[in-house]
Amino acid sequence: MNDDPFKPAWWLRNPHLQTIWPVVLRKSIKNLDLERERFELPDGDFVDLDWLGKNESGPLVLILHGLEGSIDSHYAKGMMRAVRQNGFRGLFMHFRGCSGEANRLARAYHSGDTNDLAFLVHYLMSRESNLHLSVIGYSLGGNILLKWLGETGSKNPIKSAIAISVPFELNKAANRIQHGFSRFYQWYFLKCLRDNLSRKWEVIDSSRPDISISYLSTVKTMREFDDKLTAPLHGFSGAEEYYDISSSRQYLRLIQVPTLIVHAKDDPFMTEDCIPNHAELSPKIILELTESGGHVGFVSGKFPWKPEYWLEKRIPRFLSLHV
Repeated sequence: MNDDPFKPAWWLRNPHLQTIWPVVLRKSIKNLDLERERFELPDGDFVDLDWLGKNESGPLVLILHGLEGSIDSHYAKGMMRAVRQNGFRGLFMHFRGCSGEANRLARAYHSGDTNDLAFLVHYLMSRESNLHLSVIGYSLGGNILLKWLGETGSKNPIKSAIAISVPFELNKAANRIQHGFSRFYQWYFLKCLRDNLSRKWEVIDSSRPDISISYLSTVKTMREFDDKLTAPLHGFSGAEEYYDISSSRQYLRLIQVPTLIVHAKDDPFMTEDCIPNHAELSPKIILELTESGGHVGFVSGKFPWKPEYWLEKRIPRFLSLHV
């Protein structure tokens, strides 16, 4: 039972304001002593990691970002600082191509790709005997985390997990983002994806002649992007197969790790029917639904000049229960 439920800031009761305000107006967090490490993957590609307390001992929290996120995402450094202040080491994993440098292969990352996460966790567990590891996933990263937890069941080695603003059903999320003001988010994501792919078009052109970069100038929706680019780059026949296989909702009943899921009913990235009911959840899952909060927003506080980021209190409390 959470004794400190989320209460939205009075000036941010609209879900879009909750979503956009921290992205645009949150002050950058400085003086974090981050240490970057390049982690080589078995297929010849890499992901970049940012550490807090790499060479120390103690429990570790791994953080996974959302679509086109990075350590500079509005929630990333704040959560790294919060876990550090609560006695944990922090580790931020950039998905392929998200650290500011294009990845080597034509493929990138997607909502259902659990292999890179699994490989990194295996490496961490082999490097530190008796490692106490927890994982936090935001949005796309939360979907990957929940899917991986379900795939591994009782064999999963981590101690606890937290998933925030997860698009449990990718098909429905792709539909929702095509309507109303949510089209703004679709426009923004497509811009980021186009920019990233344009920077590595030579890799795609030379290694995957079946995929044309010319699609970038024609796609208007995330569904089209996933159908023409994400799916073929990652071995799916199209967007429908990609969404069906990659959605995390079908894996929730299989999770055997203590898991907290935080989700706002007014999340503008999806409709309420995306939210799983309690009959679909493993007994290991706590689902905290809030009436408001937007998408990875959850901004509270009495004054606009002194906002409070509720997740940075809620998540460390849950982590501390499973040390």
